[in-house]
Parts: sequence; structure tokens; C-alpha cells
Amino acid sequence: MKESGLVARYVVRVARQAVLIGVFAATALLGSLSGVLFVYAEDLPQVSALDDYAPSTITRILGADGGVIGDFATQRRVVIGYEEISPLLRQAIMSAEDADFDSHVGFSLSRIIITAARDLMEMRLAAGASTLTQQLARNLFLTSEKTIERKVKEALLAIQIEKRYTKPEIFTIYCNQIYLGHGAYGVEAASRLYFGKSAKDLSLEEAALIAGIIQLPSRQSPYVDLAYAERRRNYALDRMAAEGYVTFADAAVAKASPIVTVGRGPSDSAIAPYFVEEVRQHLEAKYGAKPLYEGGLTVETTLDRGLQEAANAALTEGLRALDKRLGFRDPATNVIEGDITLETYRHPAWAAALEEGRVHPAVVTGASADQITTRVGSREVIIPAEGFAWAGRAPSRVELGDLVEVRVTALPDEGPAVGSLEQEPEIEGAILIIENRTGQILAMVGGYDFERSKFNRAVQAMRQVGSTFKAFLYTTAIDRGYTPATLLLDEPTTFEIGPGLPPYEPHNYDVQFLGPMTLRRALELSRNVPAVQLMSLLGPQQVIQHVQRFGLTSPMEPYLSLALGAAEASLLEITSAFSVFPNRGVRMTPYLIERVIDREQNVLEQHRQQSQDVIRADTAFLMTNLLRGVVQRGTAARANALEWPLGGKTGTTDDWSDAWMLGFDPDVTVGVWVGYDVKRSLGNGESGSRVALPIWIDVMRSYIGDRTERPEFPRPSNIVTVAVNRQTGEVAMPGSPDTIQEVFIAGTQPGAGFPARSTPGSN
Repeated sequence: MKESGLVARYVVRVARQAVLIGVFAATALLGSLSGVLFVYAEDLPQVSALDDYAPSTITRILGADGGVIGDFATQRRVVIGYEEISPLLRQAIMSAEDADFDSHVGFSLSRIIITAARDLMEMRLAAGASTLTQQLARNLFLTSEKTIERKVKEALLAIQIEKRYTKPEIFTIYCNQIYLGHGAYGVEAASRLYFGKSAKDLSLEEAALIAGIIQLPSRQSPYVDLAYAERRRNYALDRMAAEGYVTFADAAVAKASPIVTVGRGPSDSAIAPYFVEEVRQHLEAKYGAKPLYEGGLTVETTLDRGLQEAANAALTEGLRALDKRLGFRDPATNVIEGDITLETYRHPAWAAALEEGRVHPAVVTGASADQITTRVGSREVIIPAEGFAWAGRAPSRVELGDLVEVRVTALPDEGPAVGSLEQEPEIEGAILIIENRTGQILAMVGGYDFERSKFNRAVQAMRQVGSTFKAFLYTTAIDRGYTPATLLLDEPTTFEIGPGLPPYEPHNYDVQFLGPMTLRRALELSRNVPAVQLMSLLGPQQVIQHVQRFGLTSPMEPYLSLALGAAEASLLEITSAFSVFPNRGVRMTPYLIERVIDREQNVLEQHRQQSQDVIRADTAFLMTNLLRGVVQRGTAARANALEWPLGGKTGTTDDWSDAWMLGFDPDVTVGVWVGYDVKRSLGNGESGSRVALPIWIDVMRSYIGDRTERPEFPRPSNIVTVAVNRQTGEVAMPGSPDTIQEVFIAGTQPGAGFPARSTPGSN
């Protein structure tokens, strides 16, 4: 009994000591915790900043159809609301990252203890204890360094966030903030990146993939490591089943599904990079870099995707055709170097699948007199003799390992593909399409390849306009009382230009003279001598004053040679100027932005059309009719095969360095320029008719498509039609030989030198 009493007293004493120690330890713990809170509370950021949560978002450039044609961002993010996140995606994220999200207060004590134990056992700071709220706190307010201090701050901030915001609000901010690889921030940007759809439309396996790669997107992305991405997706599916969001059977079906992404091809801005760059420059100049790259602007533009794609293809093929006529150039690159062999070489472009009709880079693996053998990726492509006929003795000029271009012409299921030899053109070009009635820029191509050269030849290049200037010269004549039937002389002529200066003797490009001809015929055949004669009769200074109203801004010297196109202009200026003819004499200021809207849907900018009366409507109709003759019977007659109401004018500079085609139908005007950046000849005979016109025809053919309803040029009421002799311009009996129905302004008759009529802007 005595011993048992001693034991009891001992136990009581030990218990009292344990209680005292416990109280002391608890007091010390609370004191330490209070000290930690005191130390870090003052240093914590204010979570109330989330009240105005506005992360940097993508500025999207939209085409006329509402589709995205380009974007700008420092962080590629599209902010969405809670209801716009698929329930499957919500469940997948919580299952994979934080199953207790709906019940914890910002951090999970059990997870922290487990992680701490693992850290002690493995002697390192492991990951995995952070809740979604802690991850959000870290992403928004802290760094990613693995320290005790950061973890404490993270937990304290998470508690504050949970106290201030609801679970859906926290989850929504988290889903908009997280990084998901390849510049995509937030689940909406990731959904579009990987699957080409919105986050609200994701399937089970797609939602699981995005949830699975949150942990380490730079390594787990399907574009980086497909097998790793699949393992993480399957992990997320297993967790969803374990949490009861889906059945294990549904999870098994989803796990068996292959990962199908939209691929990482060229960005949408590749459709119209020069156009998008013009938009970017305008936005940055007007709003600054921060709103442009972080403000989430929506920019509605005038670009017609179909016409842009047609212009891209037409210029590419046109430049390639011209470049081939200039001859084959020895390959500039041989890939065999150092450790690189024919077998080990890989070109970055080979990531794209081999496609019939497409041009691919290829490495030469063999050559004989009648065949060149190449490799594109793992596929052999044979170029038979007819595939390099344009290149002459090409087989003797290529070596093993040379990098060439091949257009695939046949792609059988088995065996070698068949192709033709290509080469990247050195020549440049540009295309512009403007809607006559509004001035909208529907398409813009500023060069062969934006990556090769970002200089926009549609807007920035000032080039001699060649014979296209004759359209404005003849407009001046019509406005001064001349008619399409006025006779001009195509004969050797000498012009005295000043004391002590040699006389000016113009000549035609064919060095021939055709004698008297009507003004119409002189324009259709683009004869030089009649044009200079007309310039002399009208006076260069008068012509310059008239032409400048069309929007041509470059200085023009009052010389007779101006009649042959010595003036310079950008493609934008001259295309806009030509749109005056089909638009009843009115020039609409060209533009490419319709509206700019900020992230709160406020309209920052909205285009208002600006018009200028340039010439009278009847003068415009006569010039339209004359330019239709150029297409029907003149230098642009090849376009008549389109069987569409068209007018236009080809142009060539006297040294064959610039080739132009400017033309229109009642609705659009299309301008094409081809030349070298550093002025030099395109080759003898490479005129606007031969070089630029085929490109223009390809664009117009795509524009016309399968339409059957033909538009008509508006005809003013004071236009009359009279039968005249085609050669002499004299009034003739209808049905007489060599007679045409000529148009006149009421009150005028065939002849020359009529008094000038009033025109917009004249005194």
C-alpha cells in the first residue's frame, strides 16, 4: 500500500510537471507565433489590391469577320468569369491541386505537417503543401524562392485572402493568373493554345490535361513532352475519380483517349503581318506600349481574310515565276559541317507535314543529268528533269548537302515523293486592296516575307510610278475639255526645253511611231510620245496641280518627262488615287482600324470616313471608260479573260526597274508593285504587263470567285454615246467599218483644245 501511494504521488507530480511544461510550451509557441505574426504582418502586401484585379491581358487584332488576325501581349491572357470555366475544369484543377479547397481556411495544416516530415527525411524543401490560395498569394505577391520566411508569408496572405474573398472569387482569380506554358496565362488562353476552344467548352480529357500541367507547364506541356503530359493528365483523371467527380469507368475511357491538340503552327498574324504591324505602330503611337501590350484592347480592323490570303498567294507565285525567268542561283547553304551529316541534319520547317503543292526546304542527297534526289524530313523527294528544266544545268551546280527548295507535285502513300525545283526569289513586291466606297484597306502585302524583311513596301517605299502616271495626265486633259476621240500625234517630235539645253526627244518603248491616233488609243497602248505631247499642250505645272489633288504627295518637277512617270509615290497613295475613278471622282481616305475598345468595353477610337472631291463625276466616268479600254484592248488585255467589268493601267519605268498594275472594278481597287529594294533592272522586257499584271489577275480572280451578278460603274446623266471612227475619232454612221461607240460629256464633240471646265478645287 505504501509503495502504491508513492507511485501515485510520483505520477501526480510528473503529471503536474507535464502540464506545466505543456503550458509553458504552448505559451512559448503562442509567443513565437505572435512574434512571427508581429514580425511579418507589417511586411505583408495589402490583399485588398485584389479588389481591382486587372492583370495584363492580350490585345487582340480582329479582321472584318471578327476572327483574330494577330495579338500583342507581355502575358498572353484572356480574363474570364467563374461561370465561363467548365465545371469539369474546375473539378480537375481542385482534384489535382487542392482537393480540400472548399473547406480549408487558406492553408492545410495536415499537408504542411506531412510535407515538413518529408523535408526532414529527404533533407530538402519539397513542394506540394501549398493550397490554391497559397499558390495565388505566391504568384501575386511573393517570389518562388523556397524559404521558411516565404512559406510563412504565403500562409498569412492566404488566410487574409480567404477572409476577404469568396471561394469562387479566389478560384476565378487563380484560374486567370496561373501560367500554363508557351506564354499562355490563365485557363482561357491555355484552352485556346492547346485545343483552339474556350475554357467553357473543354471535354473531360482536355480539362484534365490543363489541370495536370499546372505543376510544371514548361516541362509537362504536350508541345514539349507528350508522354509526360499524358501521365499528368491521367493523374488528374485518377484524382477526379477518387474525389467522386467522375466514375472510375469514365476516367479510364478518358485516359485511353489520345491527346489531340490544335498544334503550334504559325501565329494568326502570319496571315497579314505587314497589316498587323501597321496597326501595332498606330496603337503604340496613340496609346503607348503599356496599354498595347498589357491593356487587353480589342481592335476591329477592315482586313478581309479571304482577300488577304489570295493576295499572299498571288504575290508569292508571281515573284517565284519572275525569279525563275532570271535564272537559277547556286545554293547558298550546305548543311554538311562539323558533326552534321546528311543523315543527321534536321531543318526546323520539317516539323510541318509534307504537303502536295507546298514548297519545302530540302537537302540534296544525290544528282544526275536527269534527276535530283532530295530529302524532306524522313521522306525522299525526287526531282525529275522536267522539274528543273527552268534551271538549265542545275544538277551540275548542286552538291550533296546543299539546301534547296522543292515544291511537292506528287505524294504517293508509299515510296518517294515527286517534286519540282524552286528557289526563294530575291525580288520584292507589294499588293494593296482598297474598297472604293469607304476607303477600307481590305488586304495588304508589304513584301515577299515579313521575317526576311519587315520594311513595308505597300506603305513605306516611294517608287517611280512609270506609265501609271498617264492616267492622271489624261484626266487633266479630259477636265480641260479634251475627249476620248481627240487626235494626238505619235510621231518623231522634238521639244525645246530652254535656252542652252539640248532638245527633248521622247521615244516609245518599241522605238516605233504609229502616227495620228485618238486619245483613247494612245492611253490603251500606253504610247509615250502622245503623252509628252499632251503634257506640253496642257503645261506641266497645271498637270502637277491637278494630280496633287489625288493624294500624291511627293514633290514633282515641272518637266515634260513627268508624263512618262518620273514622279514617285507609295503603293498606298497611288492605289487610293486610282480608286477615285470608279468612285465618281471622290477619294476616300484609306484606313485600316474601325474601332478600338478597352477591356471595360469603352470605345477609345472609332473611324469616321473622310472624303474629298477630286474630279467631277462625269470626268471620272470618262476616265473609267478609258481605263476599261486598257483592259479590253490595251496593255492589260490579258485581264479581259476574267469577263468582269474592270479598268486599270499598267506601268513600267524606262529601265525596267519598277513594274506596276493599278486596276479596279466598281467595288474595289487593287494595286500591285514589283521591283528590287535597291533599284535595278528586273530584266529586259519585264514590264508591268508581264510582271505585275498576272499577279493582279490572280488576285481579281479570287475576288470575283463564283459570283455571277456583275456590278456596274455608275453613269452620270450627262454622258452621251456617239459612234466614231476608231482611227480618226470623227463621228461615223453606226455600223460603219472600224466604228466604236464612244462616250462624251454632253455638249462636247470630238476634237481637242476645248475650254477648261470647272473642277473640284479649281478657281
